[in-house]
Amino acid sequence: MAELSTVARPYTKAAFDYASEQKALDAWSELLQKLRLVMASHDVQKLLGSPKLTTERRVSLAIELADVSVDDAQRRFLDTLGEKGRLPTLSAIADQFERLRAEQEKRIEVTVVSAFELDDSQQQKLAGALKKRMKREISITTQVDKNLLGGVVLRTGDTVIDGSVRGRLNRLSEALIA
Repeated sequence: MAELSTVARPYTKAAFDYASEQKALDAWSELLQKLRLVMASHDVQKLLGSPKLTTERRVSLAIELADVSVDDAQRRFLDTLGEKGRLPTLSAIADQFERLRAEQEKRIEVTVVSAFELDDSQQQKLAGALKKRMKREISITTQVDKNLLGGVVLRTGDTVIDGSVRGRLNRLSEALIA
């Protein structure tokens, strides 16, 4: 998995820089997300990996299956990926593109796991506190985990803030054992 993200990085940067310069982040984001969904299918990957297909046909099939229209720059980008055998990296490219976009737009997605459903006012209060702390626009997704005794667990990217009672009890237990 790390190899795919490493291979995808220069392509992502090139696409993002171009889209940003052209003020076309929305169009590129939509294209990459649709292609990501198509490329997630094992059958599609198998089909596009067929040695019987020309590079041009592979790219055309990916575009057809994603049901997207592409401009000249997007087509050249996809042709380059096809020529280099990098169409399978489209999922990683889409992920990295969205991270770069969120960074540029100073926004972050946070998943909040709690023992009980949070109402709108609680979500807004939490979003306000996180916005102040992280200096970014916050988009909250909530989940309920009945195994939590209370409190919340916040996840954003690879950062986890465990403010749950279970987490506190685990840390207390570790401190007593040490």
